[in-house]
Amino acid sequence: MSDAIKHECGIALVRLKKPLQFYKDKYGTAFYGINKMYLLMEKQHNRGQDGAGFASVKFNVAPGTRYVSRIRSNKSQPIQDVFGQINDRLNGVLEQFPEKKDDVDWQEQNMPYVGNLFLGHVRYGTFGKNSIESVHPFMRQSNWRHQNLIVAGNFNMTNSKQLLEELVELGQHPKEFTDTVTVMEKIGHFLEDEVANLYARAKEKGFSKKDASPFIEENLDLQNVLKRSAKNWDGGYAMAGLVGHGDAFVLRDPNGIRPTYFYEDDEVVVVASERPVIQTVFNVPIAAVKELERGHALIIKKNGKTSIQPVLEQKEKKACSFERIYFSRGSDASIYEERKNLGKLVFPKILKSIDSDISNTVFSYIPNTAETSFYGMTEAAEDLLNQQKTAKILAGGKALSAQRVTEILSERARFEKIAIKDAKLRTFIADDSSRDDLVEHVYDVTYGVVKSTDNLVIIDDSIVRGTTLKKSIIKILDRLSPKKIVVVSSAPQIRYPDCYGIDMARIEAFIAFKAAIELLKETNQYAIVDEVYQKSKAQQSFQDEDIVNFVKEIYAPFTTEEVSEKIAAMLKTNDIKADVEVIYQSVESLHEACPDNLGDWYFTGDYPTPGGNRVVNQAFINFYEGNDKRAY
Repeated sequence: MSDAIKHECGIALVRLKKPLQFYKDKYGTAFYGINKMYLLMEKQHNRGQDGAGFASVKFNVAPGTRYVSRIRSNKSQPIQDVFGQINDRLNGVLEQFPEKKDDVDWQEQNMPYVGNLFLGHVRYGTFGKNSIESVHPFMRQSNWRHQNLIVAGNFNMTNSKQLLEELVELGQHPKEFTDTVTVMEKIGHFLEDEVANLYARAKEKGFSKKDASPFIEENLDLQNVLKRSAKNWDGGYAMAGLVGHGDAFVLRDPNGIRPTYFYEDDEVVVVASERPVIQTVFNVPIAAVKELERGHALIIKKNGKTSIQPVLEQKEKKACSFERIYFSRGSDASIYEERKNLGKLVFPKILKSIDSDISNTVFSYIPNTAETSFYGMTEAAEDLLNQQKTAKILAGGKALSAQRVTEILSERARFEKIAIKDAKLRTFIADDSSRDDLVEHVYDVTYGVVKSTDNLVIIDDSIVRGTTLKKSIIKILDRLSPKKIVVVSSAPQIRYPDCYGIDMARIEAFIAFKAAIELLKETNQYAIVDEVYQKSKAQQSFQDEDIVNFVKEIYAPFTTEEVSEKIAAMLKTNDIKADVEVIYQSVESLHEACPDNLGDWYFTGDYPTPGGNRVVNQAFINFYEGNDKRAY
């Protein structure tokens, strides 16, 4: 994705099922859980580099002893900063008490972060500022262990305002208007309610106040807490939480929009946002890592018992397809194959664009994350070239000389590394002219491999805004003097905002939307824009369930190819000498390549939850009114 967008967050949870002495004896350290958390988070750094946080809970400490530790960072390398600080604290204690370096019981009682239950989070700031207060995990504190709550998640809620109003109706006064705070307070409220009911039962049974706590901890029903809390949530989420006494949960949304994977053996329970992360960190086979069912919660009790419990009624599975195209690391076996298929399936369009002239075409990719789909494209090109070779040999028959056969067999498709990212745009370049000049030089190119008679095909993960293409990439590629530049997106046209985790809130930023608006102007159909605005405004008082996505009408008059042609015209500036064509993956081919991740609302406008339709209409209203605010 040459236009970087901020997107999903990542979660990591580890529950140690054995006493800490076990890990000291087997692995040489009581810090085993901390070390594994570092690896889980570092291997998910692709999911968030704006902030990172870590929390731990100790089970077996005396009253008056700190049993919850938390550390967060929004530094430039937040994961390294978090674990650097943890490492410094641990080493500092051991330097002060060197005689305790092998005393696991003492370490558990006296050292921060050494515990039995851990929660980590890496963040992309899709909403709100990048202040330290916005970094997960969030904490809700109490003197009662079973009412302390730590929450982190990969999510966006479309109905944060409604959730806030519900909290106010409950008598609360939330300190912030963010979906994270409202979600945590909602869970916290029903956790308190559950505890109050259990305390009343404990009193009826004759328990003292002190003895009521173990009774509450043993009988706390997190499934019920989550059912009551999540009843009105609208969004995509993978939510993880720790309760101060040692229970934990991970909840996935009923459409399965956000990914969640887990693994359990007799030593650990581990959860992460990506499957290969668990495979690598714990050296387990792919079959051992399970996907959490949508609408279900993984619940881990303090006693180590785990269960998968239904929380919300399952809806149609709409797992995010962008996970497969771009966001998740490509080391997952299924994702790797799917990305290759994306390259293969878009190849027929490429072939049409270059008039089947493979010999005079150079194929490449940009950025590095498009490399896997590039491999799929190359396989398709090689398969076609082999067919052409076979046809030539069969057509020549016995008349072909050995030299000619050798010439035919030696024909190769030309695959090259053309674009190299040299530098990252630095935010200290403040004025537009300096910034634009710098953008033009973010990428360098390989000279001497493209001839003036060549087509140059570049595959990208997706084309969102087109800004980097227009200001940098196409200009740089044009220096190679190809006769034609073909920019290929392995994803379909991004037409609609996402409101479930990806930072794509402003519809007017999308190059596909801009192209459709220009086409409406050129074809004297701009009245459709006014009509869509009026229809969208009329629905603002409707319940989410009754709202229709009218923004689809903006695209309805035009074929996908017409929009693509307009995008190409918008990306080609007057100083570009080569012809420019833009090719997008079809939605049908996307579904063929990624059959288990059919969430495609940013391409089709078919939102999986009612709140999505409200968000897209609001985004259009904001565009029409010239309002720069977010749609959710």
